[in-house]
Amino acid sequence: MVPRKPVLFLLFLTFLAPILLYTDKLGKFSISSTSKSEFLEDVSTLTFGREIRKLNVLPQELANTLKEPIGIAYLEDSTDSSLIILDELKSFRSANNSTGEIMEEHKTRVLSAADEEAQSGNEILIEQVNKSVVEKKIEQILAILAEKQENKPLLQSSQITGKVNSTEEPRKTNTNRVSDKMVMPDARVRHLRDQLIRAKVYLGLGPIRNNPQYIKELRTRAKEVQRALGDANKDSELPKNAYEKLKAMEQTLAKGKQIQDDCSAVIKKLRAILHSAEEQLRVQMKQTMFLTQLAAKTLPKGLHCLPLRLSTEYYSLISSQQQFPNQEKLEDPNLYHYALFSDNILAAAVVVNSTVFHATEPAKHVFHIVTDRLNYAAMRMWFLANPPGKATIQVQNIEEFTWLNSSYSPVLKQLEIFPKLNKVLFLDDDIVVQKDLTGLWKLNLKGKVNGAVETCGESFHRFDRYLNFSNPLISKNFDPHACGWAYGMNIFYLEEWRKKKITEVYHSWQKLNEYRQLWKLGTLPPGLMTFWNQTFPLDRSWHVLGLGYNPNVNQKQIDRAAVLHYNGNMKPWLEIGIPKYRSYWSRFLDYDQVYLRDCNISP
Repeated sequence: MVPRKPVLFLLFLTFLAPILLYTDKLGKFSISSTSKSEFLEDVSTLTFGREIRKLNVLPQELANTLKEPIGIAYLEDSTDSSLIILDELKSFRSANNSTGEIMEEHKTRVLSAADEEAQSGNEILIEQVNKSVVEKKIEQILAILAEKQENKPLLQSSQITGKVNSTEEPRKTNTNRVSDKMVMPDARVRHLRDQLIRAKVYLGLGPIRNNPQYIKELRTRAKEVQRALGDANKDSELPKNAYEKLKAMEQTLAKGKQIQDDCSAVIKKLRAILHSAEEQLRVQMKQTMFLTQLAAKTLPKGLHCLPLRLSTEYYSLISSQQQFPNQEKLEDPNLYHYALFSDNILAAAVVVNSTVFHATEPAKHVFHIVTDRLNYAAMRMWFLANPPGKATIQVQNIEEFTWLNSSYSPVLKQLEIFPKLNKVLFLDDDIVVQKDLTGLWKLNLKGKVNGAVETCGESFHRFDRYLNFSNPLISKNFDPHACGWAYGMNIFYLEEWRKKKITEVYHSWQKLNEYRQLWKLGTLPPGLMTFWNQTFPLDRSWHVLGLGYNPNVNQKQIDRAAVLHYNGNMKPWLEIGIPKYRSYWSRFLDYDQVYLRDCNISP
């Protein structure tokens, strides 16, 4: 019989052994959360000993992928979202300067429930790493946003709209640090004009027309904006209360947007306004062109007075006083001869004065001025009273050359009357000289008759713009894309002219065009045909054109030019002349001269 005590002892061991073994394992089991609620929230992170074990139901985040989200608020259609981001980041940074709150959540997800010594070491390491990474990222974002804020444009139209209910003036930034490319110039003036357009649109919409109280308010605001805007083209020209008017109008327009929410109606109205504006622009351009042509052909009162005053003075002189000195030089081929056709006394005076002023040897320059019968006496009297230094003057009446018929172009009319000269420089009366021109007589024209600046850059000076290339006679002899050449400053080699019988060539083309089948009207087409393959191209710096119609002539070209040509309707002696070019011309007139004072002619 087995003793009872040993049996009971073995039974006791059998009962206690599992309990002791289980509690030993339980001592090594820990949950990282410190409360039941935290445990439920972080149930995916359970650790046994030093080993991290994964639950099958919930996905587990690794420690090196956990990042704290940065709280950033964005406003829809707002230009100030960068400010909100900046403020949020600054708040986030200041809230985490202490050593615990945000980093603690990272630590609880990663640290195991091992012994306290190992846990302490891991806490310090992970805290340092996470804090370093986050702080570095925050510093980078803060630097970028701070730079963006400093370089922000002063004022945008959309920014004004978004802040229309603000009671304060928009905050001004340092304009010295704003890039010119980013700043919209005169944004407030533009915005005021936009408001007037929007008001005009709203006043034409059906739902708004049915609201008389709103229409009255809108018209009142429009008048206030119009008065504030006035003739201002820059923000600096606006009155101090302009911003208040802008805010008030924006509020009124916002009400209108609520009344009329049909976008299709607004689009139709805008299209109608655009069509009307285009039609008005077309009419205005047509009227402007007509008035410009009229102004160009209308003689100003002073220029009408001047020839009358001079003619009266000329006929009061005795015969000997009506003669010019140095007439023996008129046919000397060794001198520099100029041909000038003009009925404008002031224009002819500027051509002569500017040429002589820049000449190295004025005594060797001879001017042959050809005018009409009405201005003959006045032109002679002007140069008798205002002799151009040592230069020689001849004034002739074109109507005295009875053998010159109306078919001659102005160039041929002048050059046919100089049978004893070798070279002549032809000048228009709407030019001004800026350099010594004697170098043109020294040029080798290589057997050509005409030395001129080509106008290949101007499409309207191509041959196909003047000649009828459907005619076989034209298409066989000329190139439709050939360059024309500029009138106004041309050096003519008269010896070659006579050898090649240029005058006969000119008249032969005139006869062939008896029924206007080669070209329609004008003297330019036969001139281009006559000098076909007979023109030597000069450097463009000799002759710069466009000062009578183009306000954007290259300034460097003007400075380098030997001759400036005011071709076009905006002549420098007319009020419609381009102001910035007028000084090049007017400085060669003495406005204190008695005849100019008597006729009230001033610069």
